[in-house]
Amino acid sequence: MDSEAFFWRIQAGDLPEPPAAKTLGMTIIKLDIATGELEAEFDGKQEFTNPAGNIQGGFLSAMLDDTMGPALASQLAAGEFAPTLHLNVQFISAAKIGKLSGIGRVVKRGKDICFLSGELSQEGRVVATATATAAIRRL
Repeated sequence: MDSEAFFWRIQAGDLPEPPAAKTLGMTIIKLDIATGELEAEFDGKQEFTNPAGNIQGGFLSAMLDDTMGPALASQLAAGEFAPTLHLNVQFISAAKIGKLSGIGRVVKRGKDICFLSGELSQEGRVVATATATAAIRRL
């Protein structure tokens, strides 16, 4: 853990919470840096719904990205960031207005390329899963 890295400076309150995480109502529940697993909770808001009253898939995708990305970010050093290169999402069932739980995992971290996976659940059922590829960049 590098306390000067972006992730840890945000957690310490030295940098502001990312606007996307704030919009999604993200709260980090648990983080295991050693295994690269992060658990988070999100607010599925009325503003996120489609005409059928379900949470629109783009918001679910953003939630998944916001579980996987910070799982990796918690392992980065100061001056490193890891933009997502590829995001593949599978929608399994409809998500309704309310709390959603996300799990993001670092599946494999290489020197420059990382593979991630994520799962989003609501009321005990999986609503979407994702895999992603991220590239570690240095400022």
